[in-house]
Amino acid sequence: MGSNKKLLPEQRESLISTLETRFSENMSRHQGLDWKKIQARLEDNPDKLWSLHQMEQTGGEPDVVGYDNESDEFVFFDCSAESPDGRRSLCYDREALESRKKYKPKDSAADMAAEMGVELLTEKEYQELQKLAEFDTKTSSWLKTPADVRDLGGAIFGDYRFGRVFIYHNGAESYYGVRGFRGSLRV
Repeated sequence: MGSNKKLLPEQRESLISTLETRFSENMSRHQGLDWKKIQARLEDNPDKLWSLHQMEQTGGEPDVVGYDNESDEFVFFDCSAESPDGRRSLCYDREALESRKKYKPKDSAADMAAEMGVELLTEKEYQELQKLAEFDTKTSSWLKTPADVRDLGGAIFGDYRFGRVFIYHNGAESYYGVRGFRGSLRV
């Protein structure tokens, strides 16, 4: 699918405009960062722009949430109020999907994230996201699951209820209409 991972000029312009508007409307998420530097980095990385387009098209509302000094990368997270609606009703990963004999979901969170070129948020990243606003007050999001939990058949997810962030576990093969996943992308 490599050649399909390119945006048309009008798609690129529209996405950059959307991202710039979101950036300026949510300055508390990225204080001290300069949009012009972010835009230049995006224009130099069309593959990352394609991934951001996938995040946007599936309802993620990606936005810059930080800058990593060590790696010299801008960090984008899905910042939609609820788990992105175009990425719900998914089990955790390929192994979980294949283990279901009946009522299989359409895909898995890990496979969809890989196809989009993004990473599932880690538990730490999810906690950081929740410091910016209240996310997933009616939905929940699969999180990158530690190997020891996954080896036992489980997977973790998070949500925000009763004024706090909760991290839970479930069988990796489970899926729900209100559970999706949030992605992160470094540019």
